[in-house]
Amino acid sequence: MTSTKPVRLLTAMLTAALTGAAALSATPAFAQVVIVAPMAPPAPRVEVVPPPRAGYAWDPGHWRWVEGRYVWVGGHWQAVRVGHRWVPGHWVARGPNWRWVEGHWA
Repeated sequence: MTSTKPVRLLTAMLTAALTGAAALSATPAFAQVVIVAPMAPPAPRVEVVPPPRAGYAWDPGHWRWVEGRYVWVGGHWQAVRVGHRWVPGHWVARGPNWRWVEGHWA
């Protein structure tokens, strides 16, 4: 008859080690990329906003800084979060640069 005590001990040690490794390598749930541009964005484009949709909020188009230039990103609908309002993304001047503030529910 073989003893199962060493097997249980090894299993417990491996489980603890893997759990610890997973906890140490976890990334923050709300990590965000910071986008900084060296110049002001162009004026917003005029968009034809589709008719309102029940349960959705319109997120207007905006300029995105990509590989050294501004690229237009068209507007789209965001599913409404009950009890919140949509705050569209926008550019903020910081010294000589411009920083993108991502849209969010408030």
